[in-house]
Amino acid sequence: MPLLREGGMSPQADRSRKASSPPPKRLNYLKLGFVLFVGLYGAVCALSPSTYRFLDRVDLVFHEAGHPIFGLFGEFIGILGGTLMQLLIPAIVVGYFFFHQQLYSGAVSLFWLAQSFFNVSVYVRDARQQALPLLGGEDTLHDWGYLLGRLGLLGWDQALGNLVYLVGLAALIASVLGGIYYSLEEERDAG
Repeated sequence: MPLLREGGMSPQADRSRKASSPPPKRLNYLKLGFVLFVGLYGAVCALSPSTYRFLDRVDLVFHEAGHPIFGLFGEFIGILGGTLMQLLIPAIVVGYFFFHQQLYSGAVSLFWLAQSFFNVSVYVRDARQQALPLLGGEDTLHDWGYLLGRLGLLGWDQALGNLVYLVGLAALIASVLGGIYYSLEEERDAG
């Protein structure tokens, strides 16, 4: 008769149970602190999306680069290309991290995509008023004024801008919750 351990399990069954159960997890406080800092910065961006901040400068570079790149596909796509590139670059960064199983980094970098959506929402909501200062001066074409005008949706600029903002808010929440979740790491055996 096999020997039974406490709880009525044989040593073989106990080893099998330990091998199949997930290892215990511990919280990485450095990762948690960073994701909370990023979340706080994201909340500041969400509460005042029209305030120009550091990442907006980064977004602007990609936005402007998107116009000539996507402009190869025609005028409409070229003008939309600024926003596409501004959202595509952070999305590619997020995708890269998730594809390479760097889940914490993917979750945290999702914040950049959220911030970029907040930035775009301000631009979309300005389509009719066109009060934002644009790179190139007063004679510069307002991307979203043109795009929504061509689509016959100029009267929807506020609703569409709010929708873009909500997508950014969802991405920010996912970023923070994902970052907190992926701050949990498997404990390593001391032996």
